[in-house]
Amino acid sequence: MPSHNRTLAIITAALAAAVLYPSTAHAYVGPGAGFAVVGSLAVVFITFFLALGSLISWPFRALRRAIRSRHLRGPAEIRRAIVLGLDGLDPVLAKRFMDEGKLPNFKKLADEGSFKPLQTACPSMSPVAWSTFATGVDASRHNIFDFLGRDEKTYFPILSSTRISNPEKSIRLGKFTIPVGKPSIRLMRKSKTFWKVLDDCYVPCHVLRVPITFPPEKMKNGVILSAMCTPDLRGSQGSFTMFTTDSEKVGAYTGGTLLLVERDGDTVRGEIPGPPSPFKPQAGEMTVPFTATIDESSETVSFDFGGNELTLSAREYSEWLTIEFKAGLGVKVKGIVKLYVTQISPHFELYVTPINLDPGSPAMPISDPSMFSQYLAKLQGSYATLGLAEDTWALNERMIDESAFLEQTYAIHEEREKMFFNSLKKNRSGLTVVVFDSTDRIQHMFMRYMDPSNPSNRDKDTTEHARAIEELYVKMDGLLARVMEHVDDKTLLCVVSDHGFKQFKRGVNINTWALENGYMKAKGGEVGGSVAGGRAGAPASGAAESADGEARDFGGYCAGVSGSASVIGEYLRGVDWSQTKIYQLGLSGIYINKKGRESQGLVKSDEYKALKKEIVEKLQGLIDPETGEVAITSVYDTKEMMNGPYADGAPDLIIGYNVGYRASWDAAVGKSSEAVLEDNLKSWSGDHCIDYKLVPGVLFTNRKVVADRPGLIDMGPSILDLFGVKVPDFMMGKSIFRAREDS
Repeated sequence: MPSHNRTLAIITAALAAAVLYPSTAHAYVGPGAGFAVVGSLAVVFITFFLALGSLISWPFRALRRAIRSRHLRGPAEIRRAIVLGLDGLDPVLAKRFMDEGKLPNFKKLADEGSFKPLQTACPSMSPVAWSTFATGVDASRHNIFDFLGRDEKTYFPILSSTRISNPEKSIRLGKFTIPVGKPSIRLMRKSKTFWKVLDDCYVPCHVLRVPITFPPEKMKNGVILSAMCTPDLRGSQGSFTMFTTDSEKVGAYTGGTLLLVERDGDTVRGEIPGPPSPFKPQAGEMTVPFTATIDESSETVSFDFGGNELTLSAREYSEWLTIEFKAGLGVKVKGIVKLYVTQISPHFELYVTPINLDPGSPAMPISDPSMFSQYLAKLQGSYATLGLAEDTWALNERMIDESAFLEQTYAIHEEREKMFFNSLKKNRSGLTVVVFDSTDRIQHMFMRYMDPSNPSNRDKDTTEHARAIEELYVKMDGLLARVMEHVDDKTLLCVVSDHGFKQFKRGVNINTWALENGYMKAKGGEVGGSVAGGRAGAPASGAAESADGEARDFGGYCAGVSGSASVIGEYLRGVDWSQTKIYQLGLSGIYINKKGRESQGLVKSDEYKALKKEIVEKLQGLIDPETGEVAITSVYDTKEMMNGPYADGAPDLIIGYNVGYRASWDAAVGKSSEAVLEDNLKSWSGDHCIDYKLVPGVLFTNRKVVADRPGLIDMGPSILDLFGVKVPDFMMGKSIFRAREDS
């Protein structure tokens, strides 16, 4: 597939917007890849005058807020709320390390306040769970059921969180194609967040990197910085680039691009691929050339590219470097990358991170107010903006090793700490909520070290980083200690995680099971191939082209194992829909090929309920013949669990996998495998996309929790209640600090 087909609609749309609508927005033009209208010097002046105006008008605004807030709020029990989100922190591991005396600050918080398991969402994955945390409702009311959904007309996967579209019209200007009209970018999460309820009541809110906040909501009395689902500059959810002189490495890879380069003496030349040319689609991807000069005596490499000159030792990360892609018509597209020389000899190998949006000149809306991201960049330097910034696929594909991954992850963590503590100093009354991802990413990639029987340990180190997860929890304990310095008797402190963590040893493929049991048929004699080819010199990050010709890229969310032949290919290629009743796509769901809903639906309405019951009975309690263990503990009928206005968009059935099991890598992208159950051999060896009852998160708080079974769904309503703000009727959660009947 030609490389230019990988582009998302946002790239062309936004670059066109940069030309056609240069006066829109405050400091960026978008959505999509473009360039900032306001330069660095202008940002300084505008920030100064805004600050001056804010200072002069502060007494009047404060008086107005005080008057209006009296009518919007009742008596408040707190002046401030701090929510420290530690994605994936596990209650079992937290208790174990506390009992061993390794987490004194968590222990102190638990003793003085409360420590309880926190019920997660169903299904138990981050976009669903954090959306439930934010809105106080279940998935059928906030509309996020997985990382991926599906188009009922084409059966093609779609990103669940965001919809991005080009202007419908375009004009030709010589060799250029210029879209006419404004592009569109929409957040698909529905319902209202509890911080927007607070914002409407004049409670200042700082919301930092909470998942499913792209594009950012408009804030009247606070700031927000987007997180999960913020794409990279290439339009994917994170595509690394790897350069190598080793021709034996040519092959299929997931999550990035492998480029073969030649060494001429001490010199290596290459080109970093960027987004496609928006005005000349036939030209393919824009690139930035680089020259690397190798000094083997000092084991260093000097780089010259895009105005950057630097020298790196082997196994050393660069700082964030700004690169510009020339789009034509005077438009330049800016992004930031880090370089990492994995080795100098016998082969030169260079890893380049995904091209993050430049927070100092954001090409898409990543914050509100729009200049908040620029303010942070001026304050602390460039920082990662990609939704899934820690490059798990580079480690999965062994482009980098565990040490390099840990260094990258903790560097991003440090960036997050700086912006968080800045907000704690600036926002002394109101809500400050932040989510740290390092706890999730490190447990995903290092859980295998805690269980010698995990198949992911094969052919990998099992000793050097054996204490990586313990060290992670200890580091978070130190973070908590510094947060507690900002807490007084009028401050609510909550440490929450969206789910816990378990081993991921074996993958389950429902598409293969459906083929074997007559619920799915492949087209006669057709073998579905890999869509994300991953060949050397071409992208391999989960890209595929939909039936309507629009290229989409899901990056590292559910990227499959490329290159292996199967009856059903990635994204359900090769399915005979005229004889197929069920199919799997994503990490938790089974869809019925329902007549009148799917474009080639087979199952009639009067057969629908009976078929669901039949599938539940056959899959629930499924035994793994190799281990003798139950692989699937529960299969949930979503119509029986959820009755919100968006329930029709949910999978028809949600699979509750047992501990140690999960949807296989192939199944997640709609592909079949040779066997229903197979070993997981990736470094990604821990997971939480299992039966939600088996993987609760944690809740630590400095107040006594009255509720027996607090859940993520309760956190927003609980905070609103303490601020004296009426909990909206649409919210399903209840205050965990007041007596109530648990349901």
